[in-house]
Amino acid sequence: MTTAPDDLLETLTRLDQQLSDAVHDTLDDDRVRALGDDELLALTRVVESLGRRIDALRIAAAGQVDNRSRSELGEDRLCARNGCINAVDLLCRVTGVSAVTARARARYARATGGRATLTGQSLPAPFPAVAAALTSGVIGVDSIAAIISVLGPITDRCHPAQLAAAETELVAAATGTGPDGAPPCTADDTRLQAKVWELILDPDGTLPKDQHAARNRGLHFGHENGGLVPVNGNILTEVYEQFRLLYDAHTNPRVQDRTRGEAVAFRENVDSADAGEDVPPDPRTRAQKMHDVFATILHVAARSTETPTIGGAPPAVIVTINADDLNRDNGVAFLNGTNCTVPAFVARHTACNAGTQHMIVADNGRIIQLGTPNRTFTTQQRRAIIARDGECAIPGCHMPATWCEIHHVTPHAKGGPTHTDNGVPLCWWHHRTIDTSGWEIRIINGIPEIRAPRNLDPTRTWHPTTGSLHRAQNRLRQRLAKQREPATPRTG
Repeated sequence: MTTAPDDLLETLTRLDQQLSDAVHDTLDDDRVRALGDDELLALTRVVESLGRRIDALRIAAAGQVDNRSRSELGEDRLCARNGCINAVDLLCRVTGVSAVTARARARYARATGGRATLTGQSLPAPFPAVAAALTSGVIGVDSIAAIISVLGPITDRCHPAQLAAAETELVAAATGTGPDGAPPCTADDTRLQAKVWELILDPDGTLPKDQHAARNRGLHFGHENGGLVPVNGNILTEVYEQFRLLYDAHTNPRVQDRTRGEAVAFRENVDSADAGEDVPPDPRTRAQKMHDVFATILHVAARSTETPTIGGAPPAVIVTINADDLNRDNGVAFLNGTNCTVPAFVARHTACNAGTQHMIVADNGRIIQLGTPNRTFTTQQRRAIIARDGECAIPGCHMPATWCEIHHVTPHAKGGPTHTDNGVPLCWWHHRTIDTSGWEIRIINGIPEIRAPRNLDPTRTWHPTTGSLHRAQNRLRQRLAKQREPATPRTG
């Protein structure tokens, strides 16, 4: 029995109101929290089933909006008659979803909906098994995406019968209806199985896939908002793998320690005995660590002699700040060429970084001072400090000193010299937060010492930094020498 359009809208509107009332009553009375474990899991399954049926309607509706907004319809396009650029624009405005979601729904509709040729002939859906599972609500959007995104690009290079067999097998695995009686696969498992089918059906597809990836590589940077710039895009697999290895190498102490060989034993023995406190935990999330490693890579590249120059000089970000703001905690600096602002401490630390310069201006805009190379540590000074300290001066941070910025212990603005006796290596993050984190650094007789924040060490005791294998070796030798000293004989 076919339902008339008016009856369909009336039925769905009534269901929407009933579902709205049920959801409101359930959440308002906090009934979900009161459920037992078995009831909670049963509710989760029912809600997911409802969601899948709603998704089927969403995809069907998006498919019709997409079909009626085809470019060949000209000004009669549905999107054009509603003042929108295309179907995605119209779907976003009608539903409030993101462009990514709108495109995905239209793409799923093209894969699971029937088609018509220019002569009006009806064609079956490209993926009929997926379409049937979607309509019956036994497969979710994530599983649909897993199958279509993998099999879709190879349809023109595979025999239709083999492609249909792969689709049927994947749907059966996703829904738990296979002959082996296995339970339903998750969407991630379905994608993995689809990848295996891809290798079987299209063994020569690696080259076309690589060419497609090369064409679609790219990074996009949005507009600054609240001190952040959004980034999105696609990078080639080998580029990501290189970045991942760099990330692992500079955030995993065990990875780094293995590269140092047996000499690590000296530092580990001394660290545990001389540090006087546990290594503080790193509060950063994995995403924040990735950001900081990326920032470090950019600063290292800016210092590299292999990096091309701009106007005969290394590429350097210029941070402009008013003279009165330079030493104020709430001072504000500006990034040259943008309307973006940064805290004053960023300008203060640029004196240590060859990839950035700061420019101090008077109230009338006159340039008072421009950071020059003699405010940054020379290559020879960097090498000496790297050899002396080994890694970031903050305990527990094993960022190699070669990747660190060299920090003026006594700020240059306060008379601190650009000298090895006034510089320590700090990773990008600890350098950026050294004024606010509570860590304190001093250098006594050329040896860096560090004091932890009060919440980590209530005694505020100064300790030598522990990154240098040479100092660790010497301290261990001194300890062994004391153990070998003969005991003083007792008298009386």
